[in-house]
Amino acid sequence: MKHPATQPLPFGISDFKALRERNCRYVDKTHFIRDIIDADAQVLLLPRPRRFGKTLNLSTLRYFFEQSAEERRALFDGLLIAHEPHFQAHQGKYPVIFLTFKDVKGLNWQDVQTSLYSVIGHEIERYQQVWQRDGAATLSQKTLQRIAQDAAAPADYADALRLLSEALYAYYDAPVVILIDEYDAPILSGHVNGYYREIVSFMRNFLSGGLKDNPHLFKGVLTGILRIAKESIFSGLNNLAVYNLLRPEFRTAFGFTQPEVSALLTDYALADRGAEVAAWYNGYLFGGEVIYNPWSVLNYIASEDHHPRPYWINTGDPAIIESLVTRGSRELREEIGKLMSGEMIEKPIDDSIVIPDLETRDDLLWSFLLFSGYLKAVAQVDEETFRLQIPNHEVLLNYRQWVRHWFTQKVESNLLEEMLRGLENGDVVVFERMLRRVVTQIMSYHDLSGEPEKVYHALVLGMLVWLSGKYEIRSNRESGYGRYDVLLRPKNPEKQGIIIEFKRVYDDETPEDVLTAALRQIQERRYLAELDAAGIHSHLQLAVAFRGKELWVRQG
Repeated sequence: MKHPATQPLPFGISDFKALRERNCRYVDKTHFIRDIIDADAQVLLLPRPRRFGKTLNLSTLRYFFEQSAEERRALFDGLLIAHEPHFQAHQGKYPVIFLTFKDVKGLNWQDVQTSLYSVIGHEIERYQQVWQRDGAATLSQKTLQRIAQDAAAPADYADALRLLSEALYAYYDAPVVILIDEYDAPILSGHVNGYYREIVSFMRNFLSGGLKDNPHLFKGVLTGILRIAKESIFSGLNNLAVYNLLRPEFRTAFGFTQPEVSALLTDYALADRGAEVAAWYNGYLFGGEVIYNPWSVLNYIASEDHHPRPYWINTGDPAIIESLVTRGSRELREEIGKLMSGEMIEKPIDDSIVIPDLETRDDLLWSFLLFSGYLKAVAQVDEETFRLQIPNHEVLLNYRQWVRHWFTQKVESNLLEEMLRGLENGDVVVFERMLRRVVTQIMSYHDLSGEPEKVYHALVLGMLVWLSGKYEIRSNRESGYGRYDVLLRPKNPEKQGIIIEFKRVYDDETPEDVLTAALRQIQERRYLAELDAAGIHSHLQLAVAFRGKELWVRQG
């Protein structure tokens, strides 16, 4: 066995056997095999964000359980499961059906249907000795043969899981393990591309046939991102247990724990980078356990310069999430602004998501973001409500991208650039003029009803995203004797810090009086204390007063 630091990292390898035979570095997750066996539920759904090791874990289960002509015990030498009594009792004892739908996506139902049938047919073809037995004499064998030869009817494919498990049980005289990876990938694609009803109907029949009241089943394990609910995909599955990322079970099975990351960094001579790696890729909480993003950690270690980058957010297609975040209401945008400022929000969470409802219910967005890996649940407030926060800097960059995209659809880019350049250079006249034009283009009087201070606050905070490379942008933080509205702390201490206070002008007030009061508040409550403590003694103090879409800016 090579020294850990000389082992190649397993990029693009989600096959457990290939990973072990190539002597790649493997973070031992085989304890979860024991937990799968010991679970009371016969069928387990394990939803986790993408790139957190779901496919590799199911592949590990396959090579553990599957009866095979080749000897596979050596694949588990030195791993945790090899020392468990479960190893002798269950290793290599079952026929396994292994399907992954992670790449079953497309722009139309016909293409996705073809892809689905190909995945199913390939797995059935792998067991040709089963359906060719005795000359494929039975009706079930003939149906499996038609599927393997791509000559079956749609109804045959929907019944394939049941038929194959029945045939495997008869051939091996042992119950079957069914493993389905990323079951919801084609369903989410169907929602985006207009074939949602067709894919849900197929998956309902397909999964029900193999998992519901199947006397030939030992265990069924499914992974995905979400629990798709109320469309009856899992209708009648009384043997199903859902272990989402809020539950303590399987909390360390996906992603890397702190000890695992520390060991990786030490073995690859990067032990001094722990704080940086934590800031960028730490922060997820699975069942109360602090978890790192495994894909990003491995990419960081493998990079030549070991510079933190947003590896995870560049691997997926977050179109559905971006559309939900940017199309939302004024209140939703305000809460996104709070999250981006490092604040927490409290929201009810439902782990059973009806996908079409995401288009009409803003409240479901928070559940979708949580289970997709874009939020973490810091604490549970009551039975339904959780305190939510952005998990780390890498994910924060994703939110900034969404905000930038929203603004570029609403505002001419040269206006934003000139306004921010004026702010950065301390040219208050230019900043005021450009901010007025931006407000005219974006805001409606409907937006300004209710609590207009929050609207202006969220608007300016969103536009400041463009300066996040030069400044730490903070909002509603305590400093001195109160909470400032917006503070820009320069990453270069030679530059000036900026603080902005927003005030509404009521009917019995003048803009001049309100601006004076805002600047006085900055001084009296010592909002500049945070900048002074950081050694930043050059300050730009701005008051923004507004009445409807009229606004005035004054420098202190």
